[in-house]
Amino acid sequence: MPKTAHPADGPDITTGPDTPRSDPRRWKALAFIAVAQLMVVLDATIVNIALPSAQADLGISDGNRQWVITAYALAFGGLLLFGGRIADLWGRRRAFVVGLAGFAVASAFGGAAPNEAVLLGSRALQGAFGALLAPAALSLLAVMFTDAKERAKAFGIYGAIAGGGGAIGLIFGGVLTEYLDWRWTFFVNIPFAVLAAAGAVLVIREPAGARNRSSLDIPGVVLSTLGLVALVYGFTRAEAHGWGDGGTVAMFVATVLLLGAFVGVEARVKAPLLPLRVLTDRNRGGVYLSLGLAVIAMFGLFLFLTYYLQVVKGYSPVRTGIAFLPMIAGMIVGSTQIGARLMTRLRPRLLMGPGFVVAAGGMLMLTQLEVDSSYATLIMPAQLLLGLGMGTAFMTAMSLATIGVEPQDAGVASAMINTSQQVGGAVGTALLNTIAASATTSYLTAHAADATGGRARQLLKLQGMVHGYTSAIWWAVGILLLSAAIAVTLVTARGQGGSQVRGAGSAGAGDGQGAAEEGPVPVLVH
Repeated sequence: MPKTAHPADGPDITTGPDTPRSDPRRWKALAFIAVAQLMVVLDATIVNIALPSAQADLGISDGNRQWVITAYALAFGGLLLFGGRIADLWGRRRAFVVGLAGFAVASAFGGAAPNEAVLLGSRALQGAFGALLAPAALSLLAVMFTDAKERAKAFGIYGAIAGGGGAIGLIFGGVLTEYLDWRWTFFVNIPFAVLAAAGAVLVIREPAGARNRSSLDIPGVVLSTLGLVALVYGFTRAEAHGWGDGGTVAMFVATVLLLGAFVGVEARVKAPLLPLRVLTDRNRGGVYLSLGLAVIAMFGLFLFLTYYLQVVKGYSPVRTGIAFLPMIAGMIVGSTQIGARLMTRLRPRLLMGPGFVVAAGGMLMLTQLEVDSSYATLIMPAQLLLGLGMGTAFMTAMSLATIGVEPQDAGVASAMINTSQQVGGAVGTALLNTIAASATTSYLTAHAADATGGRARQLLKLQGMVHGYTSAIWWAVGILLLSAAIAVTLVTARGQGGSQVRGAGSAGAGDGQGAAEEGPVPVLVH
């Protein structure tokens, strides 16, 4: 029997007679959405391992090689909000298919690139179409899966791919580069895109009335795109030129001015690109912030662990990728077994907070890295803890971020998830790499007199690198604990058993215990 709602205690769960019918082809659709998401996440890391080979083949200078990564990050991060709004306007299936087609064409250009300019252009094009594809994929899940338990399973699968895909990309990148050619790290995207696009055309049917046909907010598009590009480039530049560099400071000043103007515009226009109700909702705001911080820690770990295994331990690219398998396994278990099974029974903060704490525990183990550390007794168990914690937290966060929004806003709400991840990745790479480099330099300076002879100097160099990594990993531990604190403090939703998405401001009631085994399907409301 319905009870009176208590708005101060966060969103609640109730029953409702207007539960929409589930799409009978939703599980087939999930398979193709998962393929597309895997392709996008793979591409974020697969090119990293191939970069040295591509640089040598095309004669790219050391100063310009970063642009192979940066061009993708700038286009992807800068255009995400625009891509989410286009998905709401065009329809998610159409945006999904166009994004896949464009990504495949851009990948073909990259694989066949005869020179540096074509390669960089193809990477920017990949980022632009990825910015259209990624929010369309996530918002399709949000509007197609309405039953509580099915939604939990769907987002569990999606979360496992989103979390573990980067590590899988390291394996793919190593295998393709070592046994074929660096160009196949681009060509491999084409069959993924063709399969997902064909499946989308045949299987995916978007619910009626889910589009946002309001006029496009051009000032918002321009300001948000320029602001996000300035933010991502600022952190990327800081890594290469330092935090006090004039160009770096100028980028951060431009970021504040542009995004400040964007917020002002969005508060006044009739049809905003990013309705502020999506961003200012306490639960979604907590998800975006905690997830973005957690990604900072994760990207730093991928970077340091990759270098540690290859440079310090002497692993090949393929062996390095395989060494990340425990983390992938942990993420899959955390997403599909822990998060998906408990999401309809526990409050989200009771999954997100402990999940980030468990991940911090795994990260804490890695602060004990030394030059001769054992993979089996230190690195592998640390990865398992990281994967379990992050898989549980990521899956819960992604589902919660799209609950409670109007279907017409699902695209931009999904884009904000991707934006927090993209910005977090840029911040993590620049911030933690800078900390590591500074700690390494200090260590080498302090111990220079101890190294006599070539072998001693080589050992000192490796020790300095590992000291730099562990110094930065300590920061990552703190960041993950901060993510946990934010999730526990800000995320007050009582459950994720909602079967229907409703907009903020609806009245609701319930006891907050999640989906019942029998009876009407519960509805999460605000």
